[in-house]
Amino acid sequence: MNPSIAKVSPWWTPSVHLDRRPFLIGRNAIQSALRGYLLSEGFMEVDTATLQVSPGNEAHLHAFATEALTTDGQTAAPLYLHTSPEFACKKLLSAGEQRIACFAHVYRNRERGPLHHPEFTMLEWYRVGEGYESLMLDCIRILALAGETMKTARLTYKGRDCDPFAAPDRISVAAAFERYAGIDLLASVSVDGATDRAHLANQVKRIGMRFADDDGWADLFSRVLVERVEPHLGFGRVTILDEYPVSEAALARPSARDPRVAERFEVYACGVELANGFGELTNPAEQRRRFEIEMSEKARIYGESYPLDEDFLDALAIMPEASGIALGFDRLVMLATGASRIDQVIWAPVAEYGR
Repeated sequence: MNPSIAKVSPWWTPSVHLDRRPFLIGRNAIQSALRGYLLSEGFMEVDTATLQVSPGNEAHLHAFATEALTTDGQTAAPLYLHTSPEFACKKLLSAGEQRIACFAHVYRNRERGPLHHPEFTMLEWYRVGEGYESLMLDCIRILALAGETMKTARLTYKGRDCDPFAAPDRISVAAAFERYAGIDLLASVSVDGATDRAHLANQVKRIGMRFADDDGWADLFSRVLVERVEPHLGFGRVTILDEYPVSEAALARPSARDPRVAERFEVYACGVELANGFGELTNPAEQRRRFEIEMSEKARIYGESYPLDEDFLDALAIMPEASGIALGFDRLVMLATGASRIDQVIWAPVAEYGR
């Protein structure tokens, strides 16, 4: 341990737990209220396996890996702690479920900080036969319900606040890039979804942002989003950031309005990303193609990749049209209770490491 870092009392110290307990009681109350809402909307709560043959196939998500052994101790297969219950939930839609919801413990490596924890709770829910705008309405109701439960008119984080009862600001990614960065994003995206790295790089350079020579289009997109766009989202009222470029929405179907963008949106409050929703892609061949692109990018950047879940791709062939969303439940609790760190709202946090 670095001696310059002061030793922090562990979460199970009685005085520390006493400070955290109001946040944890709030967590339980919010979870109970959300379960009531989902039940009233006809959702079946499901429970999915944590161990999967593939943890997810997004280039910048990192999983915890293990292996299954036979009874005589021989390696049978690699397994991963899932980064989302998405693949399992979609298999349940293929099996015939219509409205499902899941409070899932999920695991992401290389992530720890005030808003990130290696193990956290994700609330996912899916609506068969409904457009993704239905999920936006769900989110607004859920944020308001969290405020009602905690008897607060404001969500807060680090001195910034947001009114969960106000009508949200819905803006496309392209409009946000134009408004906050002066960049014409879709000028670098063709109708087949292909991206023009040089075109975007010239615009990024023009606004004075630095980047590496080997940064790809996705790296430039992410840099502008994080540095110039996200700092303006979710203040005063909730922001719904809609219509991501197809290349940044690996599991979402293209928009019928503009094939360059996808039916993907994210919800922001107090500058914090809370939820990520899709009109779900159900074309297995296209999904395979996108996963292979993501895993090639992962191998290029990190020198590793994850296997594809062939069962999931098979299930997509019979999955009905649906919309689905993942919400960071712990983050919602933080904003509704006024907690400043995610470990304050987790009953038993993962032990500190990497100091």
